[in-house]
Amino acid sequence: MKLYYAIIFAFSVLLTGIYAIIWRKRFSVFLTLNFAFIPIVNLGYYIIILSTTVPEAIIGIKISYLGIFLHIFIMYTIFNLCNLNIKKSIRLILFGISTFFFISSLTIGSSSFFYKEISGEIIDNQLVLYKKYGLVHTLYYIQIFIYMIITISATLYAFCKKNDVSRHNLRYMVACESISVLSFFAGKLLKVDVDLIPLSYVLGQVVMLMISRRIILYDVTETAIETISANGKTGFASFDEKFRYLGSNQIAKEIYPELGKLKVDNYVPQNSELNNEIIEKIRTYVVDSKKNTFIKKFGKQIYQIDISRLFDGRNNLGYILYMQDDTKNRKYISLLNKFNDKLKTEVSEKTRHIIEMHDNLIIGMATMVESRDNSTGGHIKRTSKIVQFLIDEIQNDSGDNSLKLTEKFGNNLIKAAPMHDLGKIAVDDAVLRKPGRFTAEEFEKMKIHAAEGARIVHEILKDTDQAFGILAENVAHYHHERWDGSGYPEGLKGEEIPLEARIMAIADVYDALVSKRVYKESMSFEKANNIMMESFGKHFDNKLKKYYIAARPKLEEYYSKL
Repeated sequence: MKLYYAIIFAFSVLLTGIYAIIWRKRFSVFLTLNFAFIPIVNLGYYIIILSTTVPEAIIGIKISYLGIFLHIFIMYTIFNLCNLNIKKSIRLILFGISTFFFISSLTIGSSSFFYKEISGEIIDNQLVLYKKYGLVHTLYYIQIFIYMIITISATLYAFCKKNDVSRHNLRYMVACESISVLSFFAGKLLKVDVDLIPLSYVLGQVVMLMISRRIILYDVTETAIETISANGKTGFASFDEKFRYLGSNQIAKEIYPELGKLKVDNYVPQNSELNNEIIEKIRTYVVDSKKNTFIKKFGKQIYQIDISRLFDGRNNLGYILYMQDDTKNRKYISLLNKFNDKLKTEVSEKTRHIIEMHDNLIIGMATMVESRDNSTGGHIKRTSKIVQFLIDEIQNDSGDNSLKLTEKFGNNLIKAAPMHDLGKIAVDDAVLRKPGRFTAEEFEKMKIHAAEGARIVHEILKDTDQAFGILAENVAHYHHERWDGSGYPEGLKGEEIPLEARIMAIADVYDALVSKRVYKESMSFEKANNIMMESFGKHFDNKLKKYYIAARPKLEEYYSKL
């Protein structure tokens, strides 16, 4: 008999180990709890058979009564497989009842609550136990019958009403529950030499392993993703909402070698190459979800990269990039492009004039908005000049720690600078044209111009150059953010603030300091410079400090001539 219980216990541990190997996060927690509890319960039976005294046997009996929970775990697993929900309150009540019975079993040997009495004697070198059950133990039997009725009812309902439920899995689970219950009562009625319950648990594990395998097959979405990933042709890279690196597969790292240098949770925008090639694309997608595709050349191959939201169930965790070889399609497109080159040249010439008109219209709008503001006359022209001075210094910097801005970025920022205060068109005249300092309430109303400006710029530029549109929108939206996170409207901090907005902030503040306003006189260059220098690392990005210092002589010369 000892060998029987030892083998049963060993098999239950082995089967739980197999389950651990094939475990997937989509497996029901209750299915997992079955595998966790069964070896412990079978250990209890093994302790009983090894016992030489009643107190030792009682320890094993108490451990074995953890099997009380297995019935409810199996029931919950069946409900899960049937795609049926049990209200949380009902689950708690049922779990509470099972807990009550288990706690009652812990009184064995110390009270007559669960067992009226328990005794034993040694017969043929084996401890034989004699038990008299109490009322609570009888209620426990009733509970087992009720759980079996509930599980059978749920299964019949699923068979009749649920088309998205595997009939094989339902049969397996009912068989598992039936084996457990029938073994429980068969052992009591037939009075065999060994207890059949541990065996029924092991058989149940075998059945549940079969179910686990089928669960993997039936999860079409997950298996499809894993199949695509395993074929070695599709790259994946994921990032959280803050653009921190979550992970990528080998194909993605080959396409973007810089990914291989990242550690999980690294802030990706700090890597200039990945920021320009990936993060800026994601930011574009955030602004306009239709712009979710771009192209990446890798050797002779051309990859189409699709951006999607990264979901875990209903929760939005960040962003994921899918990289699919699109070389054949792109070559075909290339042939079409060559065929249309002449037509594009003609169209480009005609649209150049339209773009110039569009740019002039934007400047005109900015000037019109500024004309409503009594305090900032000429502000857009002056801040654009400051931005130009700063961009010149940045582009002239050839040091190892230089920002290395592209010429297009610099030109776009100079072009976007006049639009940074377009949102003031949404501010009430009573606030905007007030001849003095704002009250706290008025300042809150004024602060809306940042978000409103971003919205207006987005609407104006959404069908024009994508890179310029994003940059201009960032300038309008974030030029009042501060490096230390105390700015508005989003309270962004450090490099969360787009570079273009950080540069614009320097121009905006400097002009406010050295220009005359209705509520103040212009400040001396020296005093303004002291304030600016103190603000780096707090209000401004400290990396931009050297460019401000280099541009200072030009700034003072420019303002001296106004």
